[in-house]
Amino acid sequence: MKRKIYLLIALCTLFLACMAETKWDHITWRNEVRIGWGDQLFESLMWHNPTFTVTTMPATWQKTVPERYRHNQHLWAEYQYRFNYWFSLGGMADISEVGWNNVTRDGTGQILNIGKREYFYNLVIMPTIRFTYFFHPNVNIYSGIGIGVDINGGTELNEKNKNTDFGVAVNGTVLGISANYKRWFAAVDFGGMTAFRDKNHVYMAASRIINVSIGARF
Repeated sequence: MKRKIYLLIALCTLFLACMAETKWDHITWRNEVRIGWGDQLFESLMWHNPTFTVTTMPATWQKTVPERYRHNQHLWAEYQYRFNYWFSLGGMADISEVGWNNVTRDGTGQILNIGKREYFYNLVIMPTIRFTYFFHPNVNIYSGIGIGVDINGGTELNEKNKNTDFGVAVNGTVLGISANYKRWFAAVDFGGMTAFRDKNHVYMAASRIINVSIGARF
């Protein structure tokens, strides 16, 4: 009986040692770069085409409203340096844009004029931190957070008659999973990005809920 207990203890010790060795020995590449795509769910809900067109007014009646919205989604790039198997630090740049046209219609719903292309963009630059809960050569599971600056610009003018505003940007990765093949990997992240200047100037709120990316480690 004692031999079985000693054998079990020895196997457990060996298993824990192997796990610890795996976590450290497989950090062959500490640098990581990735490029990704994220959704604009918030923007598509906030800025979208009208669901109703006036068709019961006289033909001389006119109204101009934003229409023909284009949501160009989030494109982003990130660099991370892994200090150990569970902690890494880096930085990210993210760009997103929404475009539209101001369309003038008469009272019967006919288009009289389509204005020039209007747009706004958000350029986010921030340092990021990542915490890896499960570290393996084939699969990583992690969470992360970043806080930085949002540059909001475009064709519209703010109250100071300028095209550009600056605000605070926060991005959180609640759950991220990467599938690895040697130095290459593909990942999907679930989280959200928010950017604002104050309570009256919210540029994003829980945007970029789903992200997909590809990258390399070196």
